[in-house]
Amino acid sequence: MITRQFPVSGAGLGLRRAFLAEIAENPPSEIGFYEVAPENWITLGGKLAKQFRSMTERFKFVCHGLSLSLGSTDALDEVFVRDLKQFMAEHGISFYSEHLSYCSQGGHLYDLMPIPFTDEAVHHVASRIKRVQDILEQKIAVENVSYYAAPGQEMSEIDFFNRVVEEADCDILLDLNNIYVNSVNHGYDAESFLRAIPSDRIAYAHIAGHYVEDHDFLVDTHGAAVIDPVWQLLGKAYELFGVFPTLLERDFNIPPMPELLNEVATIRAIQNAWAQQHQLQTA
Repeated sequence: MITRQFPVSGAGLGLRRAFLAEIAENPPSEIGFYEVAPENWITLGGKLAKQFRSMTERFKFVCHGLSLSLGSTDALDEVFVRDLKQFMAEHGISFYSEHLSYCSQGGHLYDLMPIPFTDEAVHHVASRIKRVQDILEQKIAVENVSYYAAPGQEMSEIDFFNRVVEEADCDILLDLNNIYVNSVNHGYDAESFLRAIPSDRIAYAHIAGHYVEDHDFLVDTHGAAVIDPVWQLLGKAYELFGVFPTLLERDFNIPPMPELLNEVATIRAIQNAWAQQHQLQTA
């Protein structure tokens, strides 16, 4: 079981501009923390900036990056990292995570591309993560990502992920939906992947929905409700590691707030059930 301090607690929700005004005016009590992509909020001004400030003054936030491009051979965008550090300080945001992928090569690609699972890539990415941590003066978390091809593969996804995390000495943002999507698309066992995660490095988790293109091809969209197998995988993670903070991602096809809150409530219910189970086991 995990015995560590987390940057946030409970069940969270990714904050989107589409419902910022609604949630700033009537903050739901069931949401334990919020997450934002800093690229979408750093330059915010006017009424939206005031609404966002009113949220960060009252609630716990984490940042989840979209554009740092950790796997790219382009120069690391240290200007952005320093702007991020200032943004986090201004809003009292204590934690930052990024995707273990890349999204630039001589310019932005506007998609998250898979890093080759190679020794060379392990060292390259780990060195960039360490540089980010040096600038921010704190550990960051990297997210296991969905991918649809594995060019130049020399090792398994889980071996690559774990080697990067160990060499960079960083934390983990565990995405349960990505594990499930990849397990279907690449034909591996999701629970076996989960069991191989170094649980002492988990900072928090994501859960989301996806699009079913075919029975053996899923697309990670964050545009649908979470399905039962992914909920079950979350429960298995709590069973294996203990309860950790978990956040619902929804990026488009955003439903009315009650539907989002129902999914957040499901996270809380699963957390509570496994917390009680662990208490009984240790009593």
